[in-house]
Amino acid sequence: MYGGAVRDGVVLAHAGALPPPIEPRCLTRQERETSALKALAIGATQATGAGRRLRPEEPDPWRTCFERDRDRILHSNAFRRLSGKTQVFVFPDDHQRTRLTHALEVAQVACAVARAVGANVALTEAIALGHDCGHGPGGHASEDAFDLFLPGGYNHAVWGADVVLAPLNLCAETLDGIRHHSWSLPTPTTPEGVIVSWSDRAAYSAHDLEDAVSAGIVHPDELPALVKETLGVTRSSQLRALINALIGCIGDTGVIGMDERHAAALAELRSFNYRYIYTRPDAVAQSDAVIKVISALVEHFAEHPEGLAERENLPENPLRAAVTYVAGMTDRFAFDTATRLLNWPASELPRGIDSP
Repeated sequence: MYGGAVRDGVVLAHAGALPPPIEPRCLTRQERETSALKALAIGATQATGAGRRLRPEEPDPWRTCFERDRDRILHSNAFRRLSGKTQVFVFPDDHQRTRLTHALEVAQVACAVARAVGANVALTEAIALGHDCGHGPGGHASEDAFDLFLPGGYNHAVWGADVVLAPLNLCAETLDGIRHHSWSLPTPTTPEGVIVSWSDRAAYSAHDLEDAVSAGIVHPDELPALVKETLGVTRSSQLRALINALIGCIGDTGVIGMDERHAAALAELRSFNYRYIYTRPDAVAQSDAVIKVISALVEHFAEHPEGLAERENLPENPLRAAVTYVAGMTDRFAFDTATRLLNWPASELPRGIDSP
């Protein structure tokens, strides 16, 4: 009833022959922290005890503070909702990216770099997994909608760290990396945060192109010569080149960056995407539709705070509470809510790539 077999008082998952036994090395958190002092590069972020948290906690007996952060993000509602939020295309097909798959790909790139250069992999992964939890439904266009309702505007990086993930009581270093992962914001205070910043740009530049090629929006032959010659035309070759460039630069100089040729190729790839993918007429129409429906939802819930999810504690600032609620919605939930509550015409909702 509870396993495949019982041998010597131990319940097994399978009834067949066992693999060779292991010689366990059950290192406590403290022992692993001590070991990391030798394994990590000088300047890498060290995990210590329960970590620097806003609300003090007891340390975990086995996991480091940054491993706990990674686990908390991974199991959070905010992270799971990323599966229903737009990366580039609303209502994506089965193989196009969502915010969730984007976060996972950023984590792969960032951890590959961090592992190679001796940075703290757990901290890097925690920042990468959580970096886009502040995004609203409908992609970056929702930020333009939320801007209108908040003093100082809305930035998904800051919102993700200070609002969405605040209940998780994450370490200061994790929140700092999430808060500052966008290049337009101040530099993260840890090398791991900077690695994620580069990895984010590398990952979305490569995989957004791949999605657009698959959708027939662009063709690899249209890429600038510098991109084709330096990075190649596939996501695989581009990420390999960019990861190697990051590792090579860090190894040669100790500075988290890229040589000028690879950095220029990445910049040209990103500019190509902006011109032919993000700002093409259909994408602009999609953004306009997102802004209209998101703005209408915020206005509705600000005027009717009793309709918010947590009705038992009506907020002191209904407008901010409305932004918080709408920003947490997935695409489909937001658009279905607009249709149900606001009688929003289906013809004015954002359209998927293959919508009629």
